[in-house]
Parts: sequence; C-alpha cells; structure tokens
Amino acid sequence: MEVINTTGRRKTSVARIYLSEGEGTITVNKKELVDFFPSDILRTIVNQPLDLTNEGGKYDIKVNVQGGGIKGQAEAVRLAISKALCEINAEHRLVLKPEGFLTRDSRMVERKKPGRRKARRKFQFSKR
Repeated sequence: MEVINTTGRRKTSVARIYLSEGEGTITVNKKELVDFFPSDILRTIVNQPLDLTNEGGKYDIKVNVQGGGIKGQAEAVRLAISKALCEINAEHRLVLKPEGFLTRDSRMVERKKPGRRKARRKFQFSKR
C-alpha cells in the first residue's frame, strides 16, 4: 500500500495527513497525539473515524495541522482521516457519512465591518 495524502478543513484550520500501513501511531506536528491534544475529548474526536470503521491500530498517520484553535484543528484532522479511510475502502463511506464525518463544516467568523465595533454590533442609539 502506498501513502495516502488527504486534507481536512474546519473554520480556519487546515490538516494535511499522510496515512500508511503501520502499527497505529498518530503523529501531529512531529509530536505524539497525547502531547499535541492533551484533552481526552479532542483525542476522541481525532480517533472517531478509526473506531467507527474498526481500523484503529492498522495505519500510521502523520499530520501537519495549522491555523485556528485546538478544537477546530482536531475536527480538521477527523475530516482528513475520514476522507483517507474512504479512499482505502469505499464501504467505509456508508458508515462515516451518516455520522457527518465527511462533511466540511465551513462556518467561519464573520469579518468586522468598517464603521462598526464588531461584525454586526451597531453603536449605541439614544433618542434624546
């Protein structure tokens, strides 16, 4: 099996992964998964597609992730892993698609408009 390369995005986070056969190590920005994502919830988010398809421990995953916050990064990695698993076996799509793991969440922060304090916040108005 060759190396599979996919990307995942969430908000302003971009994750690029390289998936190859191995013993199940996940390296994020040259750190172990436990070191990069200290929270159990974030590690669970990253491992969800592997657990759902029973592919945990079969592949080594190298991840480069940048931008956004730590939760957006975790969800970007989850999308990239899901896309890679679908490339390996098309039947995984039937399991991952209903869970929403193949859907890119494109919501981003709305930009600040000129003349306003925030994106939609108007200045205080008083009639008198």
